[in-house]
Amino acid sequence: MKRNIRIAASILALTSANLAFADGDREHDGRSNACHGLPNHAALKAALDDAVEVETSGLNLHMWATLVNRDGVVCAIAYSGADRAAQWPASRVISAQKANTANSLSLDASSASNGSGAAAGLALSTANLYSAVQPGGSLFGLQESNPVATEAAYKGNPVLYGAPNDPLVGSKVGGVNVFGGGLGLYAPGKALVGGVGLSGDTSCADHNIAWRVRHNLGLDHIEGVGGVSGDPVRPDNIIFDIVPNLNGGTGVSAGGFGHPTCINTGNASTLPAGQS
Repeated sequence: MKRNIRIAASILALTSANLAFADGDREHDGRSNACHGLPNHAALKAALDDAVEVETSGLNLHMWATLVNRDGVVCAIAYSGADRAAQWPASRVISAQKANTANSLSLDASSASNGSGAAAGLALSTANLYSAVQPGGSLFGLQESNPVATEAAYKGNPVLYGAPNDPLVGSKVGGVNVFGGGLGLYAPGKALVGGVGLSGDTSCADHNIAWRVRHNLGLDHIEGVGGVSGDPVRPDNIIFDIVPNLNGGTGVSAGGFGHPTCINTGNASTLPAGQS
């Protein structure tokens, strides 16, 4: 069962951690100037614990979460639960892979990046990629294009996995993941500053918890950013528009960016709206 977390304590932890976003742990956890301005381990851990406590979809499992910067450098990794044995071990690297994917396939929407006649940018979640990479899809083969850097993903002492000084912090893990759980991180002004990846439950729950983590971190300035969901305040939300194939198979997404439903799918339309 999930650890009982008092909401008031979580909010206090988030507030305290957010004050130490970039500089407070740089000398101790492998972070560098590359992660300046992004949440540190304490902030990510507090945001994750709160998100897992609130979310009711999926299988009620514990999670791994990873933050990467705009260049794909891992800046923080954390897990929910009492220790690193409370989650699927595979989910540590999967969460990093999802963070890398969402960051590397989303676009900045800030005027500083795009000029005064700024384009809307593009926020793509890993959930948006599922149908597009199927045979016949517009992005078929994408999932094979950027393998995980295994020498980075599995280096170091496993005892440190999920700690502030996780050996993966400061490295580029790479990888492309094509189911729910990865989102771009948008700072005020709609500036894309990296990605967050979640893994450990159903892919639908991974998406929902990632959404809540991003919201808790205040990096969801996505209102009006371009996307494929059709929702201006949730442009990179998961889409459930796959029409079942009566002849077998996975079916076809009506819009080309759909994702399958899951056990206890939940209602993604009720997730917090993105900030302006």
